[in-house]
Amino acid sequence: MAKMKKGLLGPISGKIGDIVGSSWRGIVYVKSRPKRTKPPTEGELGNRFVFAYTQLWLQPIKEFLKVGFKDDNHTVYGVNAAKSYLYKTALTKDGFNSIIHPHLVKVSIGTLPLSDDIKVEKTSPTELTFTWEGGHIADSHPNDQIMLLAYNIQDEDKVIVGDVFGTVAGQFRKNGIDRIQVTPNPQKPDLDYHVYVAFSAMDRSRQSDSIYLGTVTI
Repeated sequence: MAKMKKGLLGPISGKIGDIVGSSWRGIVYVKSRPKRTKPPTEGELGNRFVFAYTQLWLQPIKEFLKVGFKDDNHTVYGVNAAKSYLYKTALTKDGFNSIIHPHLVKVSIGTLPLSDDIKVEKTSPTELTFTWEGGHIADSHPNDQIMLLAYNIQDEDKVIVGDVFGTVAGQFRKNGIDRIQVTPNPQKPDLDYHVYVAFSAMDRSRQSDSIYLGTVTI
């Protein structure tokens, strides 16, 4: 990162893209960064793969993550915050053999309590029904809303395109039931959808940690 020590019109110290600014004996100069001549190592290629792999895994659900990680950190949020959490808790890092464990992934982080006895059931060929205990939960509100996500990432192309169904503003906590429609893929039937649930506060000030409810085949 470059620094402008004397304001916008002053000399630059540091890097901006491929340009490096510096000074020597009071003389300010800029130069281009040297070009790398050595090919990347196997380890570097593996790290690049892991970076791309995690980015592609999370990208299809980025709109959900914007809500689920909106205030996790004042400077890092959304996909970037979710990626940081995934790296720490849901990734077995082994270069090109790295694996993301969906049951350890969080799609929402926060202090809002979850409701009790949250369940999901396939109630028709294209419908998932979610139920939970709609009674009072301490430090919550009856009009908090449920967040629902069904995500297929079984195939490599689905990591890029993403089959994503759900909502970040579902039924109220007090209602104890909600449903989402999942449109099956006619070319690839019987896909496994990973299912996640969280709650968002009535005033949108915070959200809960997500929980993983397993997979449903559609």
